[in-house]
Amino acid sequence: MTSQELPLDAVIRGLARGRALGTVLDVWRPGAWLELDERIRRGYAWRGDGYPTHRWLATGARPAVPRGLLGAPAPAEGELALALCDSDGRVRAAALPYAAERPAVLPLVAIRAADWAAPVREEAHAALAAALPGAEADALAVTAPVILRLSGRLRGGAAAALLREALRTAPPATVSALLLNRDRPTRRLALDVAVERRSLTPTELARIAAYDIDVAVRDRAATAALAAGVPDETLPLLLAARSGGVRSAGVTALRKAGRAAEAEPFLHDRSGLVRACARWALRQDGRDPVALYRAACADPATVPDRAPLGLAECGERGTDLPVLWELTGHERALVRTSAVAGLRVLDVADFARLLPLLDDPAPGVVREAAQALLPWADRLPEEELLRRTGPGRPAHVRVRALRLLRDHGSWAYTETAGRLAEDPDPVLRAQVRRALGIEEAGARTPRVPWWFGRR
Repeated sequence: MTSQELPLDAVIRGLARGRALGTVLDVWRPGAWLELDERIRRGYAWRGDGYPTHRWLATGARPAVPRGLLGAPAPAEGELALALCDSDGRVRAAALPYAAERPAVLPLVAIRAADWAAPVREEAHAALAAALPGAEADALAVTAPVILRLSGRLRGGAAAALLREALRTAPPATVSALLLNRDRPTRRLALDVAVERRSLTPTELARIAAYDIDVAVRDRAATAALAAGVPDETLPLLLAARSGGVRSAGVTALRKAGRAAEAEPFLHDRSGLVRACARWALRQDGRDPVALYRAACADPATVPDRAPLGLAECGERGTDLPVLWELTGHERALVRTSAVAGLRVLDVADFARLLPLLDDPAPGVVREAAQALLPWADRLPEEELLRRTGPGRPAHVRVRALRLLRDHGSWAYTETAGRLAEDPDPVLRAQVRRALGIEEAGARTPRVPWWFGRR
């Protein structure tokens, strides 16, 4: 069993026996520190020889009031951690001076900075004020997430302010290291400080925007990169990012860089936001995106996958609807899916032509067709929906037909859902049970949540 998997009771026993924090606790997870503090201070029942007497704080048994610290031996890391989380506020306060030169317990000092007891809180605040400005990157990497986790508490704001102030004067390498921290709020703070200090180049900011997994970090980095300038090496990073928000920032920057014509390929982007930005950039350049979409959809052999949807987003119903219907029969599934999604954008309610699209072999097409039919589910022929829930149909067809049957208000819905929840097809059975919230394998009557039928 790894240290991250140890139960808290085993962690506490390990600390009492002198083991280091890093060997018994997942120090990189801020919640682990808070759980440790809560268990020791509130819920852990010490018994017999295991009771921490904290003899290093004062001679003799655990005193009613810990005496002075002069001449006391330096505690082991585990002993100090237990004292910092003790249920007696006087013990917590007396242990804090020992933590000044012990980076390993700095997260516990941060917790004490939000302590309910004012003397403990003041002592911890003084310790943090002394320790944070010169703290090494490794110590900050485990302490900053704890401070930020506590910042929303009643007394947690002071430590967060100390952390921000310390990062403003910390070496740039220390701040850059926090940009790689696995804790998202820590990366956000590090990015804010780096942008404020202008310690990152536009290319570095664009790289963060392109590759970070946190939406807030990506958006802030992209905004900062564009504000800092648009060098040639920055735009390719933004335009190739996986995030639609970042790509949209890159497309917008094309206009600023005088390269609006390069936005044309993004008319067919998978993100609606990117497509909208591309249309804006081209209009600013004097080009008509509707004409470009119509030209792209004119030849079925070369039509881009998402061109039909883009055409529906900015075209004219009377002019472009026939093109979309024609492309619902295209050989490529993505083009068909896009065309049906375009019909949904235009609020098409031609049931006779939409219902056959529920039989498409591509799940995406069936999904979009079901979404297009959903507002009018109560008007659909019940027998058509029931027929599509029967055996021999693909799982994606049967589950979408079932959802339409539910919104249809059909008397046969409950019986049909129960039957499909026990279907021999494991894929269909799993999808229906998950959607219906059925937990027991033998359940015959489904529990229908209010959200069933949503996309």
